[in-house]
Amino acid sequence: MAPFRILWGSITLAIVLIVLLRWTPSSNSLSSINRPLELLCAAGLKGPVEAAALDFERITGQSVQIQFAGSGTLLSNLRVSQRGDLFIPADNSFVDIGRSNHLLAEVLPLAQMSAVIVVPKGNPKAIHSVADLLRDDIRVSLGSPDSVAIGSITRRALVKSGQWTALAAQATVFKPTVNDIANDVKLGAVDAGIVWDATAALYPELQAVPVPELAVPRAEVSVCLLKSSTQPTVALRFARFLAARDQGLRHFALAGFSVALGDLWTLRPSVLLFSGAVNRSAIEPTLREFEEREGVEITRVYNGCGILTAQIRSGQKPDAYFACDVSFMDSVQSQFQPAVALAETSLVIITRKGNPSKISGLPDLARDGLKTGLCNEQQSALGALTARLLRQYGLFDAVMKRVAVQTPTADLLLNQLRSGALDAAVVYEANASQVLATVEVIPLRGPGTLATQPYAVGRLSNNALLMQRLMTALQSDIARARFESNGFRWKGPSGD
Repeated sequence: MAPFRILWGSITLAIVLIVLLRWTPSSNSLSSINRPLELLCAAGLKGPVEAAALDFERITGQSVQIQFAGSGTLLSNLRVSQRGDLFIPADNSFVDIGRSNHLLAEVLPLAQMSAVIVVPKGNPKAIHSVADLLRDDIRVSLGSPDSVAIGSITRRALVKSGQWTALAAQATVFKPTVNDIANDVKLGAVDAGIVWDATAALYPELQAVPVPELAVPRAEVSVCLLKSSTQPTVALRFARFLAARDQGLRHFALAGFSVALGDLWTLRPSVLLFSGAVNRSAIEPTLREFEEREGVEITRVYNGCGILTAQIRSGQKPDAYFACDVSFMDSVQSQFQPAVALAETSLVIITRKGNPSKISGLPDLARDGLKTGLCNEQQSALGALTARLLRQYGLFDAVMKRVAVQTPTADLLLNQLRSGALDAAVVYEANASQVLATVEVIPLRGPGTLATQPYAVGRLSNNALLMQRLMTALQSDIARARFESNGFRWKGPSGD
């Protein structure tokens, strides 16, 4: 028996070792917090980003490894290595380059900076303008325009003012980071440099000299999720932390940056989405994917838009609203940011397969003996559009006499028609597209037969940026294909 027990124990141990070797924790779960995030960050942002990363590790246990260098240098390295989780350049011009190279996914705004001339405290050389930097007695340190954001911005601004060629020729040295420029001035190696206003604020020995030529354009600072990230949900969690007005943005504000209006931080945000019922089949897969990727929870309320807008007017505040038609967005638009149209669909008549009642258009719905179903005018955008269309053609009273049922949503009409309780109903083409095998569709043409579906983010939402990213997800090529396969026509832009 002893040899058998030894053999059995060896087999069991081998199985355990194989399982352990093959098992890897999910990169998107909290169990992966022992694997550090890799962040590539512009050197001029070191102070607030390091402070925020320390806070994040203290709160979540997730460590962040940061590599600091010039924005252009980091981007060049990234193109070669195709490795990392997050990228924070000092200006969005590098974001544009990263997007054009298909390196970036989500982008969250953080802060703004302006370029200024920096001189020793007291301004001993009396430098008050870009023209003063061209004097023979002035030594100037500039950022390399191809490898660091301050150099890129400086060149862009001074090409516009016609001073770049002369200043570039006058420059004593070009530096790879904005901190190197400030240190040159601090140590007396040069008389002046051009740095960010936020950088100058970190050096008590130095004095900022704002000049109009450098005031525009301002640098836009954003945190970008890299497509190379193997743990995107964890990376997005840190990006949300950096971009939160009660967390990372506090450090940027203390460092002298003009900060964005960020969301409030929670580890797993819970948001409320109101949506017209017609949108449900088209958006559900995208919502589930967004929840998984962002590590958030979306509470959906699908209903007739008349009911939804009544709830909004009575005080409910969804984080976003995806309406069945613009007419039911307009009535509550003051509570939302500007709406963006994503899709459209037409009104149609549906009847039983084979069209046994020989229905060819709206006038036929007024026939004696026909059992017709419509959506309720007060509860539903579809009902309101249908009533408006019937009034437009002088058919409202005649058709309403034949209406057997009114419902808040079109899916209820579809069910009653397929069960035989109705002879005809007016629904959206998108409603009918999924049941073409069991119903006959009679298209309606002309003015008033088209519904447009707009999406808007709540003005008072504490998760406005998150809901903007949801809209971006709903504008992707994958989401567009889902809309089109569900009977919608596309209105929004194409995504990546």
